[in-house]
Amino acid sequence: MTTLGIVLVDLRSDTLTRPTPGMRAAMAAAEVGDDVYGEDPTVNALEELVAGLFGHEAGVFVPSGTMGNQICLRLVVPPAGELLCDADAHVVTYEHGGAAQHGGIQSRTVGGGLLTAAAVADQLRPEGWGTVPTAAVSVEQTHNRSGGLVHSLAVLEQLRELTTRNGVLLHCDGARIWNAHIASGVPLATYGGLFDSLSVCLSKGLGAPVGSVVVTTQERAAEARTLRKRLGGGMRQAGILAAGGLYALQHQLDRLAEDHARAAQLGAEVGVTPETNIVSVTVPDARAYAAAAREQGVLIGVVGPTKARAVVHLDVDDAGIEHAAKVMASLL
Repeated sequence: MTTLGIVLVDLRSDTLTRPTPGMRAAMAAAEVGDDVYGEDPTVNALEELVAGLFGHEAGVFVPSGTMGNQICLRLVVPPAGELLCDADAHVVTYEHGGAAQHGGIQSRTVGGGLLTAAAVADQLRPEGWGTVPTAAVSVEQTHNRSGGLVHSLAVLEQLRELTTRNGVLLHCDGARIWNAHIASGVPLATYGGLFDSLSVCLSKGLGAPVGSVVVTTQERAAEARTLRKRLGGGMRQAGILAAGGLYALQHQLDRLAEDHARAAQLGAEVGVTPETNIVSVTVPDARAYAAAAREQGVLIGVVGPTKARAVVHLDVDDAGIEHAAKVMASLL
C-alpha cells in the first residue's frame, strides 16, 4: 500500500493479516448451519481440530481473543476469587478490566514479563482472615509486551507442578502459542496438557480474519457456551468465519517460521535478538520514534513510553523487512 508515494510497511501488529485468496475461497465455500444450536458443521470441525491439537476434550469458537480469555478466566476463577498473573499480562492490561467487571475476579500481579515458578510460589495466597485464596494463574504464551518471548517448557512444567500441588488452576492466554510451538518445537499437545484452559487465537499470525478457540474439558466447554451467549458471542452461520481458521491451521501454521526468520533479520539491524515474530526496541521517546518511522513509510507500535515494537506477519515480504530495517536502524 502507498500514501503520497511512500511505501507503507505496516508492522504495528500481526492482527493486520488479511485472508489469502485460498482462505477466501474456503470461506466462500464453507458448509454452514446454526452454531447456537450446535449445527454448524464447519464450526464443529474447527473446534474438534483445535481441541485435538492440544490434547483436550473440547473447543468453543468465539469471536475474539479477549472474549476467549474472559470466558476462560470465569471457568477457572469463581466470583470474588483471585487470579495471579504478571503485571504486563494481556488479561489485566489490554482487556478493559473485563475480569473485574464481568467476572467479579480479583487480580494480583507478579513482576512483569515472563513468569517463574519461584515468583508465583511466593505470591500464592491461601484462604485466610480477610483474604480469598488464589484460584488460578494465567500464563501468556508468547508474551506480548516482552517482545514475543517464549515461556520455556521447563518453567511451564514447574508452574503446573506448583499449581497442582496447591489446588490452583492454570490458564494459558495462547494468542501466539502457535509462534511458541514453531520457535521451540514443543508439540501443541504438550503445551495443552499443562493447562486447564487455553484461549488460542486464529486471527494473528495464522491470518484468519476473525476468531479464537477456548480449549478445555467437555464440562467447562458447556459452561463456556453459556458464557459466550451471555456476552453476546453466540453466532449463527459462523462456519464462514470458522473456515478461515481451518484453512489457516491446514496451510499457514508452518509458515510462521518465515515470520520468525524475517524478525531475526530485522532484529539484527536494530541490535536485538527476537525469539519469535516481535522485535522490541528501547528508545528515549517511543512515540517520537514511531512518528519518525511513519514519515519514512514504516508503521510500528508503541507499547510504552520508551518501548516500540515491530511485529512481522504474512503480509510483510522481504523487501518490506529490508526497508523497515534500514529506517528503524537509522532512527536509532
